[in-house]
Amino acid sequence: MNMQTNTSRRYGIPRREFLRYMAAVSAIPTLGLNLQGQAAETPHFKDTPFSLGVASGDPEPDGVVLWTRLAPQPLDGGGMPDRPVAVRWEVAHDESFGDVVQSGEALAMPQLGHSVHVEVDKLQPHRWYFYRFHVGDITSPVGRTRTAPALDAIPDRLRFAFTSCQHYETGYFNGYPHMQAEDLDLVVHLGDYIYEAAAADNKPRKHIGGELVQLDEYRARYAQYRLDETLQNTHRLFPWLVTWDDHEFDNNYANLVSEEEGVSPEEFLFRRINAYQAYYEFMPLRRRSFPQGPQMKLYRGCQYGRLANFHVLDTRQYRTDQPNGDHQKPMTGKVFDPQATMLGAEQEQWLMSNLLQSTSTWNVLAQQVMMAPLNRGEGEDRRYSMDQWPGYEVSRRRLLRFFHDRQIPNPVVLTGDIHLNWVNDLQLDFQDPNSPLVGTELVGTSMTSAGNGGNFIPEYERAAEQNDFVRWYNSNRGYVSCELTPDRWTSYFRTTPFVDKPGAPLETKATFVIEAGMPGAKPA
Repeated sequence: MNMQTNTSRRYGIPRREFLRYMAAVSAIPTLGLNLQGQAAETPHFKDTPFSLGVASGDPEPDGVVLWTRLAPQPLDGGGMPDRPVAVRWEVAHDESFGDVVQSGEALAMPQLGHSVHVEVDKLQPHRWYFYRFHVGDITSPVGRTRTAPALDAIPDRLRFAFTSCQHYETGYFNGYPHMQAEDLDLVVHLGDYIYEAAAADNKPRKHIGGELVQLDEYRARYAQYRLDETLQNTHRLFPWLVTWDDHEFDNNYANLVSEEEGVSPEEFLFRRINAYQAYYEFMPLRRRSFPQGPQMKLYRGCQYGRLANFHVLDTRQYRTDQPNGDHQKPMTGKVFDPQATMLGAEQEQWLMSNLLQSTSTWNVLAQQVMMAPLNRGEGEDRRYSMDQWPGYEVSRRRLLRFFHDRQIPNPVVLTGDIHLNWVNDLQLDFQDPNSPLVGTELVGTSMTSAGNGGNFIPEYERAAEQNDFVRWYNSNRGYVSCELTPDRWTSYFRTTPFVDKPGAPLETKATFVIEAGMPGAKPA
């Protein structure tokens, strides 16, 4: 993936205009978050402005982010006037709002697509709350959220579910209604929330428009996904902890390198600005994640007392280019480049520092691509995905060595991306069967991507047999539900037998347990 330096105007912006645009976009945080001006009069709505629902996320012991977006015409530019609109919000102990504990007003700004991100504080730890928004005499659906436990608390349990890869065209989000029925504290999404490709024919559902480049195109794609009631209601019922992978922007990109040949730096960064801004606009994220032009700091922590500490990672924005291309290759040459990095120096230092300071029983790495070095070749022809951690072998080994040498308590890596379930032991040296275990990797399958699933895939069947660290593999669609206690982590691998039509039943394909202090998962 080599990026050329032409000044093509395929994306509609030459270099000189791009530089001016960069300067303007960098000023958005001041405009969007600190505006002191008067809001316009409340517009008259023929259709509800809350068509995209409500959401919450990034819970802390004393508060949470509340989100909505005003869009009476969500697939046609939003349908909002080009001026600020005042939005009132309320948080209550009860669903009928007889006991309101916090309320206030926020501005829905046109430069942020009339999205609203309210950072509520002064709430009680580890408690359910209800929230809603008002514009004029129109009230949003009622959302439900929960704060995190106090930092020094040791809850009896934590229940959360994680998923990823929800390609709209390849199926219906049949896992979400079942997820809604679970008693969860949190939902974790590991990326590929949307897919950026142009609409395709002969699929269960169809994207609107071509491949995404412009901001309004990304906004429309997110709106199409969020109009799915199963996804929208799962946001409404639980706080979410989100990170992205590649399809929120561009398939298999690496930092400033496009998958496509001939994309100029101006084109690439212009598109990334749009993708990152749209992601922020549609996700319940705090101001700390506000995009700064083509950069957006998404890695962050989320602590659930002394029971669990989530370390949310970004394995796309800071990585060096994939070695030898981004497909399956032997582990040679640039794979062992000591300068190559998956996380970037700053994020890696942040992660290691947070792990050293963590006082929680379970240290959870919420990230995107497989960490275990899965050999997919045949016989002596060993092949590994260059887009995953084995393509950055020095970074991978350094992190696992850190787990081992610093005795990090119970590292558990959550992974998406690959559209399959895997349960992997993380060994210090994967070439030595007797090497010590230093952690566990739980790979969640896709919600829809790759279609119905459940099929026989020779490449992966072979990989499951020839990699000793693999404990289980599955090709169905679905999600993973986890229950954590101070002594044990239990993972339930939930699957739906089909996604090409709505209404699939739920199956639990496998249950695995990790005992505190004993890395590696075992069947329950």
